[in-house]
Formats: sequence, C-alpha cells, structure tokens
Amino acid sequence: MTAPAAGRTRADVPELGFAVTGPRPEEFAAVPTLRFDLGVERLGGPALAAASLTVDIRIDVTRRAYPPRTHRALAEIFGLPGQWARSMRPLAWTQITVQVPPVEATARLPLTVGCTTDTELAVTRYLRAVGDEPVPLVFLFTGTLFYRPGTAAGPLLTARVPWTAECDGALPAGLWQDLVRRYYGDAPWLRLTRETYDRLDAHRVRHVLPGPEAAVTDLIDRSGAP
Repeated sequence: MTAPAAGRTRADVPELGFAVTGPRPEEFAAVPTLRFDLGVERLGGPALAAASLTVDIRIDVTRRAYPPRTHRALAEIFGLPGQWARSMRPLAWTQITVQVPPVEATARLPLTVGCTTDTELAVTRYLRAVGDEPVPLVFLFTGTLFYRPGTAAGPLLTARVPWTAECDGALPAGLWQDLVRRYYGDAPWLRLTRETYDRLDAHRVRHVLPGPEAAVTDLIDRSGAP
C-alpha cells in the first residue's frame, strides 16, 4: 500500500494489486512485438481516478536451472558456471510507461514490448542461448496514483506507487525466437561502426567477394575459428 502523506491514513489511499498474463504476438506490428495483459485490481482504499505507471520488466535469471548445452553461450554473459552464484543478476529487458484509467474494481491494459535482435544486448544473447525454454520475468511498478478520498467532487490527491509493487510472469523463449524469425528470418542484425564497415568492404573488394556476409565468412575461415 502506498505510504500516505502526513495527516492521511493508509485507508485514505488506493491499494492496488497487479497481475500480468501472456504474452502473445501483437498482430500487424511494424516490428516484432509481444503483448502482455496487465490486470489492475483495487484491493482497498478509495477508487482510483487515474495512474501513471512505469513498468520495468526484468528477466530473473536466477530462478531457473540451465542444462550443460547452454553453459558455453551463457558464459559470455555471466562467466563460467562456478561464478554464477556471484555473477548472475536479473537482466533489464525494457521499461514501459502506461496510463491507467479510473478503476472502481478492476481494469485490464495492454503492455507491448518490442523484440530487438541487437546481438550486443545481454537480453538478446540470453534469449538465444536458452532456446525454446521458458524464462521467469518480474514486473516492477513505480509511478503516481491520482484519487479523490471523498466524493467525486472532492479534491484530486496524489500518492506514489509503493516500491514493493511487483508481480511475476513468464516468457516462452521459443515464442520470442519464432516471432523474431518471422520478421527477420535467420539473419540477425550486426551493428558496425562506419570505420569497421569500410574496412570490411575494402576486404571484400580486395578479395573479389560478392557481399558483406562472404567477407565475414572469409575472415572467419582465415582465422581458423571453428
């Protein structure tokens, strides 16, 4: 429950509960997007006139086990398995701002999350590493509540969402994989600086290679990497 301002009791402030279900692919989105459903329930206090919520979504990587086949890919993020007890921390996925309408009892709102294929992000590397398996999520809520403690004609007051406001969820990593593949095929994006790209293109021209992928493959082959 939100801590009341001076002179107000806890019963004077809306007490809210949160639950998240889903996700499912967002239809007709320009980029790969997942949609979660956010449920808001008034547990006590006056009715909510409105709320401005910030939702931080994190992957709680410590709440599941990892088979040996994933250890090599995860080592780039967390180090060797013997270090995981110290190095594994929740991965920040995204932050969303959502406006909540008046709530007498319950309300349901969409949370849409764009799915990037940027290979430099730890979240992307993690979701590719775990394959089709589900990953645990935690949704953390902050923001401002707007309410009237008396009649609808009373003054509009504000209170902060308590720092303890959170709920759990899950993401089937296979759903993320399939959605990204539907938009981009099997071609992850690789971001390069202009200088690096120019050097790569110069290598391509010098060795008469048909394109950037052939130039990268040639460099890997020359390095002797498996």
